[in-house]
Amino acid sequence: MNNLIHAVELRNVSIFIGKTPIIKDVNIEIPTNTVYVIMGPSGSGKTTILRLISRLIDLVPEVTVSGTAKVLGMDVLKVNPYVLRRHVGMVFQTPNPFPHMSIYDNVAIAAKINGVAANKEELDEVVKSALTKAMLWDEVKDRLKDYPHTLSGGQKQRLCLARALAMKPKLLLLDEPTASIDPVNARKIEEVIKTLKDEITVIMVTHSPHQAARVGEYVALIYNGGVIEQGSVRDMFLNPRTEFASRFLRGEI
Repeated sequence: MNNLIHAVELRNVSIFIGKTPIIKDVNIEIPTNTVYVIMGPSGSGKTTILRLISRLIDLVPEVTVSGTAKVLGMDVLKVNPYVLRRHVGMVFQTPNPFPHMSIYDNVAIAAKINGVAANKEELDEVVKSALTKAMLWDEVKDRLKDYPHTLSGGQKQRLCLARALAMKPKLLLLDEPTASIDPVNARKIEEVIKTLKDEITVIMVTHSPHQAARVGEYVALIYNGGVIEQGSVRDMFLNPRTEFASRFLRGEI
C-alpha cells in the first residue's frame, strides 16, 4: 500500500439516495502523502464523498453507488468494510470522545482494536505519541485518568484526532474538524494537519477557502454533487478557471 501513487481514485462515481442524486459523475485522484481538501458550499456532497471512502455510506438508507472507487488500492464497494476501516481514521465535525472512558483509554482503545501495540509499555508510547502529534500531550499528561468532560471543546476535538492517529491509519478523513471549536484550537488542528503529510494521506472537507489555502496542497471544489474544478491549491487560488470558483474563493458563494 505504501507504494501506491494514489491513495484514493474515484472514477465516474455517482451516488443516489432513493431517486435523488447526491454525487454526479465525480472523478478525483488523491495522491498519497498529501493534504487534499474537498471544499464547497454546504449541501454540495462533500461529506458524502468521505462516507463513501470510509464505507460509512453503508449506513445511509436507500443509497446506491455507481462507478469505480478505489481506496488504498482496494475496491471500496467490494472490500470488507472492517478491513478497509483498519486503515482509515476519521474525525467528525462535532467532537465525539467516548464519555465513559478516560482520556488515556479514549486513545488507547484505537490502538488496541488495530493491534498496533503488543504490550502496556508499547501502548503507553502509542498514546503519548498520538497525543503529542495532536498537540495535546502537554495539556493532559498529568490527568490521563480524567474523563473527557473535563476538557474544552477544542481539546475534545484534538483528543478525537489523537484517537484516530493512534490506530496508525494510512488515510485520515477530516469532516470540517474545526467548524465547532474556537479559533485557537482550530489553528492548532490546522498545524497538526500540515505536519502529518509525511506519514499519511489527509483528506479534509471544509466550506472555508481560507482554510483550504492554509493547509491544503491539492483541492477539489464541489457544488451540487459535481466537481467544478480541481488541482493544486496554488493554481486554483492564483488562477481559477471557472467563474464559480472565482466567486467562491472571494466569499461570494
